[in-house]
Amino acid sequence: MTTTKNIAVLYGGTSAEREVSLNSGKAIANGLVQSGYHVELIDTKSVPLSVLADKNIDCVFIALHGRGGEDGCLQGALEYMGLNYTGSGVLGSALCMDKVRTKQVLLAQGLPTAPFKVIQQAQFDMADCEAVLAELGGVAMVKPAKEGSSIGMAKVTNAKALENALVEAFGFDDRVLVEAWIHGPEYTVSILGDTPLPAIHMETPREFYDYEAKYQSNSTLYHCPSGLPEQDEQALQILAKQAFDAVDAQGWGRVDVMRNEQGDWQVLEVNTVPGMTETSLVPKAAQAAGIGFSELVSRIAESAGLNK
Repeated sequence: MTTTKNIAVLYGGTSAEREVSLNSGKAIANGLVQSGYHVELIDTKSVPLSVLADKNIDCVFIALHGRGGEDGCLQGALEYMGLNYTGSGVLGSALCMDKVRTKQVLLAQGLPTAPFKVIQQAQFDMADCEAVLAELGGVAMVKPAKEGSSIGMAKVTNAKALENALVEAFGFDDRVLVEAWIHGPEYTVSILGDTPLPAIHMETPREFYDYEAKYQSNSTLYHCPSGLPEQDEQALQILAKQAFDAVDAQGWGRVDVMRNEQGDWQVLEVNTVPGMTETSLVPKAAQAAGIGFSELVSRIAESAGLNK
């Protein structure tokens, strides 16, 4: 492929997911160079966004995970500057970064998601932990509302554990999602354009698919094909696309889903800028669909501007 397009890959940043973003940005840049693009890597931690105004940039490839890159702030700034960018727009990015808002939209659209409680730091009495846990079935997952990569998350099985997990989660966010524990396997479906890619089934010996299982462990298994019967695979892909559309996600992304003991799907969240190293989940799914890494990042880059 020969092209004269100039692409700025924004990566790094200052969020809790900085290290993951550094790896994603480098991999994306390498893939774009292999496809013939002119690429400039820009670490937004040390380089102000204003430098883009002085560059001949055709589009911006967003490889920033978490706050400041995935939450709509950057997308709004780029739109103000008149620059095309990859992925979801302002609304979809902001919604998906907020796990609470995402679940509220899913419920409003009639899509399946586990029962949950929203805990506000300033309003919550830790003496109520036992009642909250009982309401959610005795076992729950604690999640900061606006963090990714499982940062600040914990499984809890008693009131004291919930109290400790809330204290930890409040270090990342003053609003925390406490979600009923789902007993069952976890899957993810990547979306490229309007097309769901083959599902991936993740298995880990750890309590859940946490940061270590995602980025540090050698014991995590990824099954693609997922091992689901064809009818179930199709149903999962349809649900993932419905969830993706419900929160106004666009361009590309990933929808995380679990299956409970009754065999029902439960949508966890939608990721608008998921990890993008060559061994990340979206590239694994793309490979299963016959799409190599360079082609994948090229297709995402070519879709830039469709989010306006």
